[in-house]
Amino acid sequence: MRWVESGDVRLAVFEEGDPANPTVLLLHGYPDTHRVWDEVATLLRDRYHVVRYDVRGAGESTAPRDRRDYGFDHLVADLGAVIDAGGASRVHLVGHDWGSLQGWEALGQAGLRERIASFTSLGGPGLRQTAHFLRHGRRRDVAAQRIKSWYIGAFQVPVVPELAWGSVMPGVISRTLRREGISPRPGHPAPTLARDGRNGLWMYRRNMGTDGDPGVGDVPVQIIEATRDAFVTPALLASIGQWVPRLRHRKVAAGHWAHRSRPEVVARLIAEFAKSSEFAESAEFARSADGAPAVPDASTAPATTATSNPPPAASNAPAAPESAAGSAVSTTSAAPAVRWERRAFEGQLVVVTGAGSGIGLATARAFAAHGAEVVCADIDADAAARAADAIAKDLGGTGHAAQVDVSNIDQMEDFSRNIIAQYGVPDIVVNNAGIVIAGSFLDHTVDDWRRTIDVNLWGVIHGCRLFGAAMVERGEGGHIVNVASLAAFAPSRLLPAYSTSKAAVKMLSDCLRAELAGHGIGVSAVCPGFVSTPIARNATYVGADLREEAVRGLARRGYPAERVAAHILRAVHRNQTVVPVNLEGKIGYALSRISPGTMRALARWSGTIRNPGIGR
Repeated sequence: MRWVESGDVRLAVFEEGDPANPTVLLLHGYPDTHRVWDEVATLLRDRYHVVRYDVRGAGESTAPRDRRDYGFDHLVADLGAVIDAGGASRVHLVGHDWGSLQGWEALGQAGLRERIASFTSLGGPGLRQTAHFLRHGRRRDVAAQRIKSWYIGAFQVPVVPELAWGSVMPGVISRTLRREGISPRPGHPAPTLARDGRNGLWMYRRNMGTDGDPGVGDVPVQIIEATRDAFVTPALLASIGQWVPRLRHRKVAAGHWAHRSRPEVVARLIAEFAKSSEFAESAEFARSADGAPAVPDASTAPATTATSNPPPAASNAPAAPESAAGSAVSTTSAAPAVRWERRAFEGQLVVVTGAGSGIGLATARAFAAHGAEVVCADIDADAAARAADAIAKDLGGTGHAAQVDVSNIDQMEDFSRNIIAQYGVPDIVVNNAGIVIAGSFLDHTVDDWRRTIDVNLWGVIHGCRLFGAAMVERGEGGHIVNVASLAAFAPSRLLPAYSTSKAAVKMLSDCLRAELAGHGIGVSAVCPGFVSTPIARNATYVGADLREEAVRGLARRGYPAERVAAHILRAVHRNQTVVPVNLEGKIGYALSRISPGTMRALARWSGTIRNPGIGR
């Protein structure tokens, strides 16, 4: 420990790691001390020079003589003094809670802003940005945030909060930590908790109502959203993006103290973002030096960069790994363009199976149009390649083509392993690949049943199991969409195997949603009715040949796959559970719940009029 003077206070500063390495400065929140970062600092110190300090009035730092000196002007001056004392020209700043609020304030100050190489915010939106949100946000979102922030008003009351910190509040903090799965340990909560709580009240009393320009300049910013944070709403965090030209927004399935409950995830996100920021800065320097884009070595480029203005991809990237089927993952992307607005799925990686045609193709294109990087997987390698190429040519996005048979576990294992190694863990997986065998039950052979279940059910199981496990291990949440059908809840005399497989997909989705909710991973079952896709033409018919009748029926229905894709994107955005699509899908779903007997009667009736009832 060493002391740094700032005005009339002495700040206790703690350093770890080699000072020659890039500096990461970890700033704690209220009512914590620098010790709240112990686990994260341990994980970072081998690669970074890690600096922490107790803010004024907390831990081992002294308190100002005048309580009015807890204003942002003094807090930000403290931060500047610590940066100056550390000797680094620039630092990667990381703040939690009130530490994050101080970081946002520092970004708004010319002079100090230039000393910050990147800023990672965890659990603390800036007060200037929050003020704009409270004035201009949707009433429902604003009301939800005000309810979560009730304690701020309570802290303005004289005397009572101080008495609470001397009695009940330390116990409340310990119980809150345990509810988040965090066991108190030496250093957190700190032995000075009651005193720190009383002193820190003046940060609220001196700074609440801060307003002004919410802009933050061109500093790269990463928001780590703790999905179970009891104090900050997703709507507030989402609104901050309009003020940050270079933003990365990640999610961690954790509560307010994510750096205690998930330190390995938080440390990884900090390190990845610091590295990507350094890489982008070096690329920008090279561009300014010779006027041409820098082409970095692939071995030093960051694994993922989800800023709105990413650096150019390396042209000498390693060859795509081979899959079990002997095909490589290929990539098509448009030339990088400067883009300041953020789209709904900007920076997210989406995997879509069955992306060569129909609903899968429409879904891949829809995600790409909204900013996602998309892996187009299909059993038909040429169809997958055409889908990826079209994403680049038509939409200016990035698409990767991959050939895979979803029913083959060996191919799926290689496919998932290659995707994760090359592009990272997907944020969204759409298990869409499926086949149809139409005809009566007695005309279905054992092989017909086996083939249908292998593709329609086992293919979904493989995708959920392989990518779901990777999402859980990564710890940043995600979403899985399983494309079922109206046939999942509408029995049919002519689709026994197909209907059985889709009903199983819907139930699997319900089970998986319950299991993965605690990890911040949503699961949706999308159940389209009749959709005008090539599925009827490509179906296998046993017994009576109903191909032409089915093709004409879907063509007359005139419901395009693009509308199903819109429902899929909405399901991810809203984390919907079961999504019946189009009129017959919604009516069928409602009747299956209200009057199952009616659905069985319709199944008998549909067989007599030779309606194949193919739902997608």
